[in-house]
Amino acid sequence: MRILVVEDEEKVAMALKEGLEGERYEVDLAETGEEAFFRLSAELYDLVILDLMLPGRDGIEILSVMRQRCLQTPVLILTAKDAIEDRVLGLDTGADDYLVKPFAFPELLARIRALLRRGRADQILRLKVADLEMDLVTRKVVRGDRELDLTPREFELLEYLLRHHNQIVSREMLGRDVWKEPLRATPLDNVIDVHIARLRKKVDEDFSAKLIHTVRGMGFVLREGRP
Repeated sequence: MRILVVEDEEKVAMALKEGLEGERYEVDLAETGEEAFFRLSAELYDLVILDLMLPGRDGIEILSVMRQRCLQTPVLILTAKDAIEDRVLGLDTGADDYLVKPFAFPELLARIRALLRRGRADQILRLKVADLEMDLVTRKVVRGDRELDLTPREFELLEYLLRHHNQIVSREMLGRDVWKEPLRATPLDNVIDVHIARLRKKVDEDFSAKLIHTVRGMGFVLREGRP
């Protein structure tokens, strides 16, 4: 899931990015209101974490325009402004939640999970093939009774394979949709093969039924049984 963090304090922004990516979220940063508007106009996000005190357009203006444009992406205001009137203004303008700095990171994660569940009520929140299951909100992946410890890239790769289960996925597709590098001068084949090998070891090594298969000359497929 993709999160946009709108925060002008570099240390806070980088700490949020590092912490959220450690939880396997995909995170983009915007330092100003103008940059936030640009990203929200050009890309889709599952959640926005929004500071109120920003250079240029402030957080309230960003939030107001989002709602005027019928952009219903969940917004969590994260700010040092803790007065009751600030909270009321933020929530009345269209924020879904409000958290005051300083904050406990586990609480932020819990609020994010709650907003994502609410914001994606009409979408698939779990992906499952055989005894392999992925929760897109908690970012938890289990096979059988074992939780798999995946890196953010491995999570994205497995999510893509799960969404395309029983379909052959080429290296070109993975380079374009997972690595987001469709115009790369040199192929990503070796990088993709290394990540597939690591992912296969975590998903399949200790299980008799293998799920990730290589289709020679074509790519990969996630399915029960041989391709």
